[in-house]
Amino acid sequence: MSSFNTQKYIAHPAQGLVAHVLFFIMGLLPIDWASSIGGFIARTIGPKLKVTRIARDNLTQAFPDKSQAEINDIIVKMWDNLGRVAFEFPQVSKMNVYSDPDRFEVVGAENIALLEGDDKCGIFFSGHLANWEFCALGCAQHNPPVPVHLIYREPDNPHMRALFAKRKPTPECGLIPKGSKGARQALDVLKKGGHLAMLVDQKMNDGIAVPFFGRDAMTAPAIAQFALKYDCPVVPVRIERLDGVKFRITFFEPMEISKSGNRKGDMLKIMTDINGMLESWISERPEQWLWLHRRWPKN
Repeated sequence: MSSFNTQKYIAHPAQGLVAHVLFFIMGLLPIDWASSIGGFIARTIGPKLKVTRIARDNLTQAFPDKSQAEINDIIVKMWDNLGRVAFEFPQVSKMNVYSDPDRFEVVGAENIALLEGDDKCGIFFSGHLANWEFCALGCAQHNPPVPVHLIYREPDNPHMRALFAKRKPTPECGLIPKGSKGARQALDVLKKGGHLAMLVDQKMNDGIAVPFFGRDAMTAPAIAQFALKYDCPVVPVRIERLDGVKFRITFFEPMEISKSGNRKGDMLKIMTDINGMLESWISERPEQWLWLHRRWPKN
């Protein structure tokens, strides 16, 4: 007789129910209230959770010169930002980054227009900084719009997937789950001249070793593979939380990508440049990055 699957029939449905209820409630509140509530809860509870050990280990490795007090301060502020992101999530798709100058400062929007209307594919990338959901929103709401297909990690809990489907900035955008099936979908989008939005700062065990904060970190090379295969522009996008629900979104000029004939070497060069860019952004605002992910091997 098979054992009862507690996770499948109790834990996952319960988690899904709580998430859907919170999503509904936070969607009704003014976004400043929702963001403040999320920040308060997360910075109060988060630092006490076991997973915070990962953040502390990552920060100690990345910033060996920082004192323990400085590390602790970053951890509290990181949790505050993460709570804000979670509680802002229900309202992100309702916002317009170009019609609300009190909340959004958009820099380099002309670099979005470079990828519009030429039937050529392109890629926008960012990291888990500030509220990373605004990367795709800035592309899709641009005039003229550049619809993007978001590559994301699908939640293990099937009761949470409907909430993740709400991440689409506009109906014209798409969602592509990570994995072999998602990789084929991404290739199909690029073949048809579409655009991808990718977060490229997390560990991939079977990726390639690329320097990151002075040490090798296993890094997913997909964005470099796509860029070399389709000779498409790659646009870095930086999101910064300036204060509360106020952000700066910077679209940089497309990266300079050259082909030397050594594909592995070219991939390493692209990913090294990308990791270097992410490192500089994170170093300037370390409290806004997701340090809870074990990016490097444990000491």
